Amino acid sequence: MGRVNKNQDDLSQKVKQLSDPSDILKDITLSKDIKTNLEQIKKILDKCSDVVFREFVFDQNEEIRLALIYIDGLADNNQLSDQIMRALALEVSMVTQHKEVTKAEALRFIKQRCLCIHQINETENLDEIIQAILSGDTALLVDGHSTAIINGARGWEARSITQPEIESTVRGPQESFVESIRTNTSLLRRKIKSPNLKIENMFLGTVTDTNICLTYIEGIVEQKLVDEVKDRLGSIKIDGILESSYVEELINDSPRSVFPTVNHTERPDKLAAMLLEGRVGIIVDGSPFALTVPNLFMEYFQAPDDYYLHPLYASFIRPIRFIDAFLSLVLPALYIGIVSFHQELLPTSLLMSVAAQRETVPFPVLAEVLIMVLIFEVLREAGVRLPRPIGQAVSIVGALVIGDAAVSAGLTAASTVIVIAFTGITSFIFHYSAANSFRILRFILMILAGCLGLFGLTCGIAIIAIQRYGTPKE
Repeated sequence: MGRVNKNQDDLSQKVKQLSDPSDILKDITLSKDIKTNLEQIKKILDKCSDVVFREFVFDQNEEIRLALIYIDGLADNNQLSDQIMRALALEVSMVTQHKEVTKAEALRFIKQRCLCIHQINETENLDEIIQAILSGDTALLVDGHSTAIINGARGWEARSITQPEIESTVRGPQESFVESIRTNTSLLRRKIKSPNLKIENMFLGTVTDTNICLTYIEGIVEQKLVDEVKDRLGSIKIDGILESSYVEELINDSPRSVFPTVNHTERPDKLAAMLLEGRVGIIVDGSPFALTVPNLFMEYFQAPDDYYLHPLYASFIRPIRFIDAFLSLVLPALYIGIVSFHQELLPTSLLMSVAAQRETVPFPVLAEVLIMVLIFEVLREAGVRLPRPIGQAVSIVGALVIGDAAVSAGLTAASTVIVIAFTGITSFIFHYSAANSFRILRFILMILAGCLGLFGLTCGIAIIAIQRYGTPKE
């Protein structure tokens, strides 16, 4: 007995020293003594007040002792009480018809005839038991057996399926992904009822051990794409994955590029459409956004409505998105270049109107536009970070009041306010990821146009095109 205690003390010391305790638990198996097994698990889960250890006897037989281990809040209490504990402690006689069950056959009998759980597994590995408990499952230990029964009785609180907030549509399904990975895979499975839809599990993060599902349609996707995604995911070495953006940054083709090479969506129907086009989807537990690879630049100008509207209307509206994206990127820089260097490009009447508006403005055009763009970005961030009712009021009222006050005080020209406002509106028409990239590039183009005029703007656009389409894989 002293030797057992010494081994347990050595185990607890190793667990405290390692950042990832599973490194030493992989080769440790259970013993047949339930007391020893409980002591080992309690040492590993020391100072975890939400872990519950419930010990009881099988069918009022004091010789067969059982222990149920689970985390309060992650396991379904109704399943625990009705389908496990009540079935094992009180209702066994209904199955055995008062025949005595020996200690040697208790494990087999419990697994085959007593448990009313939809999903059970067996394991002897201590690491698998700990991971199952921390994932929300329950572990059932039986005295006299070195095998634990893992019961799938997860039942934590989860957000219900709601309408998409970012990718809203006029027509089409009005449901979005949530933070539960099994809910998300079920939403996808409802869209694609085919055995060729493959959903493979992976676990990333040495500390968080986050569940990640790799989804693709066998027979449509190229196998080398699937292998490439698996290799990149398998090469990730990080402590934790808390959101799909962690994975997006770590598997990106060009980390130094402002344009992301991984797309994301909150809509199950859009992910299903991508899979049918031969893409690979990545669903991360705890994130309501799924990733799709590879990402095409044209996807920035697609909307979920394009799948449901008439082709003529979709073909008509898409060029408008291209024009809006181009104006969102170059309009402030174009305004700076023309007003500062190329006034001859403006009609005489418009030139006189702009000159009259700028008579009282104390700043050069570049500084004026930069200040107004920064104010607009501040209002945008305030509208996003503040609570929704307050944020909408701040962004709308702030834009109206500040813009009107700036023009009245002579700090900026009315034409500048119009240009910045139109630029901001056009940035909301295409995909949010591309809009963020354009927000960064917009400042670079404005500085180039303020220093070199339209020549600088042209050079900036050429560099962006080369960087977007000519960057090699890193």
